[in-house]
Amino acid sequence: MSHVIREGDDVLLYLDGRRTYLVRVRADGVLHTHKGFIRLGQLIGLEYGSPVESSMGVEFFALRPNLSDYVYKTARQTQIIYPKDMALIVLFTGIGPGWRVVEAGTGTGALTIVLAYYVRPTGRVYSYEIRREFLERARRNIERAGMLDYVELKHGDITQGIEEREVDAVVLDMASPWLVVPHAYEALRGGGAFASFSPTIDQAVRTVEALRRWSFVDISTIECLVRRIRAEAGKTRPETLMRAHTGYITFARKSVKPPTPSGGNNNCYRL
Repeated sequence: MSHVIREGDDVLLYLDGRRTYLVRVRADGVLHTHKGFIRLGQLIGLEYGSPVESSMGVEFFALRPNLSDYVYKTARQTQIIYPKDMALIVLFTGIGPGWRVVEAGTGTGALTIVLAYYVRPTGRVYSYEIRREFLERARRNIERAGMLDYVELKHGDITQGIEEREVDAVVLDMASPWLVVPHAYEALRGGGAFASFSPTIDQAVRTVEALRRWSFVDISTIECLVRRIRAEAGKTRPETLMRAHTGYITFARKSVKPPTPSGGNNNCYRL
């Protein structure tokens, strides 16, 4: 990995904690901001972390983009899952190099980028999306993040079935994940991981009920809240605004016990 900025590299121009700009470096490129413009050609040859002055003499810093920068800067047509929730999905499922992961829906491709990053270099993400226009935007976002080689984008309704078999994980961000549970059971290997992000508790409850009927185990639903701290000598305190509720994440693992889709204790769930 080069420590020097080259033409064609992505660079995060950092002004402050609220204002950052993800740019692709071209010799003739120009970034216009309210603090003046920056000629991107002047970044070529600089070490990452170097200060750069705008035309108004305002100092920016040229940083190497990390995974969360690509997530936050994706071109959006839909709401994305926040990195705090993505991190839990990766950690609790155990997704890693070589895994085969089914995802739905693709949306802007933000979660797809993260999943692809962790299954590299030999794994694969199969991402289902019912709206074709979303797939085209997602493709551009995933390609920009350098993850397209590890992703297969699929135009289709995952509630009608999953084509892949013996996958390691199924990860859902959609309105009715409980409809996918039977298909997830068929697609997953024994012990495979299931994760579903839902903005409302009613969606989570219906998903948990379906998971229990289909012989999934280790079922749990969690919510992650993040509060930033203003750290300053003599003034340290929590920030006034916080990113609180974004959604509920339900996790489970497939058992090989035969499912009872028409029976089971539908009212027994742990939240």
